Amino acid sequence: MPQKQAVATFDAIMRELKSGEFSPIYLLMGEESYYIDQICDYIQTHALTPEQQAFDQTVVFGADVNAAQIADLAMQYPMMSPRKVIIVKEAQGLHSFDRLERYADKPQAKTILVICYKNGVLKGKSKFLSAVERNGILFESKKLRDWQLAGHVRAYLAKAKIEIDDKSASMIADHIGADLNRLTSELDKLAIALPEDDRRVTPEVVEKNIGVSKDFNAFELRSAIVNRDIFKANQIIKYFDNNPKAGSLYALLPILFNYFQNLMLTYYAPDRNNQQALANYLELRNVWSVKDYTAGARNYNGKKVLHILGKIREADAKSKGLDNPNTSPGDLMKELIFFILH
Repeated sequence: MPQKQAVATFDAIMRELKSGEFSPIYLLMGEESYYIDQICDYIQTHALTPEQQAFDQTVVFGADVNAAQIADLAMQYPMMSPRKVIIVKEAQGLHSFDRLERYADKPQAKTILVICYKNGVLKGKSKFLSAVERNGILFESKKLRDWQLAGHVRAYLAKAKIEIDDKSASMIADHIGADLNRLTSELDKLAIALPEDDRRVTPEVVEKNIGVSKDFNAFELRSAIVNRDIFKANQIIKYFDNNPKAGSLYALLPILFNYFQNLMLTYYAPDRNNQQALANYLELRNVWSVKDYTAGARNYNGKKVLHILGKIREADAKSKGLDNPNTSPGDLMKELIFFILH
């Protein structure tokens, strides 16, 4: 059997699967269960027809089997189908993968073995991992960082041919957070709610369907801070105080840290007066985003930004209970915003 390079990305794996290309072995592991479930569910649904699945598809759980039993299942030939599918869910429950090394080195050509290892990764350079890399697909499903969530929202809706502006994407991402299963579920509901003749998501649509205020949210608070609009920032903080679900310190900290970290880089940009050059230097998605950094550079100096970054780190530590006997997250947020704006 020809050796195959491991495919590193979710999109690349899904492209291969949708084109009907299946590898003999998949090891799907990592902290983000969403991508693991998406790949596994697609194989479970599409590798065999419903009639074939009854004879040649087996689903087991790591806590109920051992590596030798999995290898035995995978070595069996299909009964009524062109291939056999063996799916191991919750593989982190397996005590050892040693007995799978030999199988992964020479996998059965007529078997698709899918191993789902969640909430962590198999570490080290074991023979098993090396064999999977040579002969199948080794995929690590990493959790998205907070600053990547708005991009995920845009990309997910784009696949459904739905347009969304940056503010609306940030409103959704900031409100729902990094739970991708919940996030995509909300996006699916939003897609259904859109009329066929207007497939655009605006702040008004988000406010109506997801319940996020278009005027009082983390995106607008960031904008008020960028422009040093003290009155607007205080309005939003007061709204958050009365509506805790609308904005939390935990959602705000990474947004502010990412912004001020980039703002610090702005001072060192070789040509910060050129919007395209600055966008490239900061690795921004579009030139439109540059205005926030040119405005910030006017309103804050480098020394202040350095102190702000330190204050954000301090607020993050206190929110986790370090050197903080009783200050609530809401009060920590107020203290941080006051420090930034004054």
